[in-house]
Amino acid sequence: MKFCSLYSGSSGNSIFIASENSKILVDAGLPGKHIESALSEIGENPKEIDGIFVTHEHIDHVKGVGVLSRKYDIPIYANEPTWNSMLASIGQIKEHNIKIIDEKTVSIRDLEVTGYRISHDAVMPAGYSVVCKNKKVCVATDLGYFSEEVKAALMDADVILLESNHDVEMLKFGPYPYNLKRRILSDVGHLSNEDCGKAIVEIMGGKKKIIALGHLSKTNNYPDLALKTVVNVLNENGISTEKDIVVTMAKRDMPSVYLDI
Repeated sequence: MKFCSLYSGSSGNSIFIASENSKILVDAGLPGKHIESALSEIGENPKEIDGIFVTHEHIDHVKGVGVLSRKYDIPIYANEPTWNSMLASIGQIKEHNIKIIDEKTVSIRDLEVTGYRISHDAVMPAGYSVVCKNKKVCVATDLGYFSEEVKAALMDADVILLESNHDVEMLKFGPYPYNLKRRILSDVGHLSNEDCGKAIVEIMGGKKKIIALGHLSKTNNYPDLALKTVVNVLNENGISTEKDIVVTMAKRDMPSVYLDI
């Protein structure tokens, strides 16, 4: 399998995952031309994308979905509530590209894509696990809290894009209005750096994992701060980032964490 975070942050999100026979995106939350450019940077052709899996209807996850689908005839996969909520944002889609996920697992040739529920202020937000043979990649962002369902999905993953959205003190004393701060800190908001570290502790064991910290706030976080906070939590729990786990950063505005798994 191949994995690459094309963009990850509060300004827009898109993840590329591929096997020998299949290529998909999880979200396309920037203009279509940005997604095209990012795919080109990693040597991929948007014409070869077999599907776009949408986590939820917020604009930083769907902005380029409709454009890419219309231009390259790409199927879009989402649950029915998400479809109903994102239609106004993505525009008209050809009927054969409207794929409503009724069952939890969808097969795209040799990829098995399974959705799982997450807690966020959207109608029916989801994370995705993508499996090919004995390799598993998970995308878990926009988490109000780290639920048992999310924990179960991530436990046996090889690669995880995990939200490390904000530093709590930066958020509390930052410029956001009170209602927005309260929403981000709530159980339907976003995972903080410290909570991200604690979540990683809960899924340790078994195979060695690569964790990419993503969906960082532009206003309430810094990449170095997120990484340092998470690593400190791991070290405090006896987990070595040199022997036990690999922790890296997914960049906001360019392809990063390109992995051949």
